[in-house]
Amino acid sequence: TMVMSGVAAIFEYDLKKIIALSTLSQLGMMMFSISLGLYELAFFHLLTHALFKALLFLCAGVLIHGAGNTQDIRSFGGLSLNFPLVTVCMNLANLSLCGVPFLAGFYSKDLIVELACQYSWGIFILLMMFICLSLTVLYSVRLTYLSFVGPYGGG
Repeated sequence: TMVMSGVAAIFEYDLKKIIALSTLSQLGMMMFSISLGLYELAFFHLLTHALFKALLFLCAGVLIHGAGNTQDIRSFGGLSLNFPLVTVCMNLANLSLCGVPFLAGFYSKDLIVELACQYSWGIFILLMMFICLSLTVLYSVRLTYLSFVGPYGGG
């Protein structure tokens, strides 16, 4: 689930689909945590993820409305000048969901990764987990670049 949703989010251009696929990827992370027997940690990750994902969807709604009701991120570009507060909030939510240190997502996701590395799982499972975590960072950076930094693509 984490791999397929991460790869699909990388090649998607619909803003709401990217956010929904990242939710699916994080649900895979929660199921991975449950498979380790870390039920409370999975619930904590669910709560932190829900909080910042709600912020991400609110920011997406503002961007869609401000960009002429289009969800295609190829037609955004350079929106940081027009929406500075939304840019800060969306980047904060994205960074937290990526697990950047000292943000809320770090405390839930890092502990799952740390405890998974301590278990005697096979190297394949751990490698897949790290690939999925890097996919999360990749599609989050891609979304931020195409929305706020990249060239304006709208007509």
